[in-house]
Amino acid sequence: MVTMNIAEVSGGKDKTRGDASPARGDTPTHQTSPRRGYFDVVMVLFVSFLLLSNIGATKLVGLGDLIVDGGAILFPLTYILGDVLAEVYGFTSARRAIFMGFIISALASLVFWAVAALPPAAEYTNQAAFEAVLGVVPRFFIASLAGYIVGQLLNAWVLTRIKDRWGDRHLWARLIGSSIVGEAADTTIFCVTAWVGVVSWGTIVNLTVVGFLWKVAVEIVLLPVTYAVIGVVKKHESAS
Repeated sequence: MVTMNIAEVSGGKDKTRGDASPARGDTPTHQTSPRRGYFDVVMVLFVSFLLLSNIGATKLVGLGDLIVDGGAILFPLTYILGDVLAEVYGFTSARRAIFMGFIISALASLVFWAVAALPPAAEYTNQAAFEAVLGVVPRFFIASLAGYIVGQLLNAWVLTRIKDRWGDRHLWARLIGSSIVGEAADTTIFCVTAWVGVVSWGTIVNLTVVGFLWKVAVEIVLLPVTYAVIGVVKKHESAS
C-alpha cells in the first residue's frame, strides 16, 4: 500500500511536471516569436504604397501658394505601416520590409527605363508622354533610396528604442516621435536630391517644409487608425 501510494504520488508529480513544462516553454516562445500571419499583408501594402508614391512624386501639385508632389497622397501611409511593422514585429522585420521595398523599386525603375528606351511602334503616339512621366523615375528612385532608407530606418529605430525604454506605454509618443525624426530626414534628402537643378531653391524649401508638415499631420490625424490597426494585428499575432 505504501509503495502504491508512493508510485501514485510520484506519478502525479511526473504528470504535473509534464503538464507544466510545455506551459513554461510556451511563454517565452509566445513572447519572443509572435505569429506572422499579417506580416506579409502589411509588407505588400508597404511596398505597394512606396512604389506608387515614387511614380506619383514625378508631378508637382500646386495648392495656392503651396507646392507638394503627387507622392504625398500615399507616402505618409508607408510611415504608418512602417510603425505597425516596427511596433508589432520589431526592428529587424521592419528593416527587411524597407529593403524589400527598394528591391521592388529598383526593378520598377529598370523596367521603366528599358521600356522607354525601346523604339515605339508606328501606331504608338504617346512616347513623349510616357518618357515625361516615367522617364524621370530613375532619378526619383535615387532620391527615394537616399531619403527613404535613412528616414525609414530612423523611424523604426527611434520607435523601438523608445519602446525598449518605456515598454508598451506611451504608444502615441513612439508613433509621432519616430515619424517626426524619420520624415524630417526623408523629406529633406528626397527633395534636395530629386529637385536640385530642376526647380529653384525656394521651391525646394517650399516642397520640403510643406511636405514634412503634411506627412506629420497625416500621421497625427490617422493616429486613432494606427492605434486600431496595431491593436488588431497584435491581437491576431498573439493568438495561440
